Amino acid sequence: MNGSSPKIYKAPRITISQPPLFNVVMLNDDYTTMEFVVWTLTRFFEKNREEAFDIMMKIHTTGRGVAGRYVRDIAESKVALVTGEARRRGFPLKCVVEGE
Repeated sequence: MNGSSPKIYKAPRITISQPPLFNVVMLNDDYTTMEFVVWTLTRFFEKNREEAFDIMMKIHTTGRGVAGRYVRDIAESKVALVTGEARRRGFPLKCVVEGE
């Protein structure tokens, strides 16, 4: 051997950041029933009945309520699922994706 020590290479430091989260916001209307909103929150957003009722009341009293927070693709999928189910049942329920 030539007497020199082997070189040790350090791996580059990698920073992983969390993707941004987006709110799925349900909007109040005069036609969608409260029962359907609660059902939607339990079915598509995995809320228990109490959480769903509280969110539904917020939507009813303030005009809007956050159903959940997700990465963009999942948030957009949730909106499509809810909107599709609402239309199939004859409700004009509207959900939107909002960034933080």
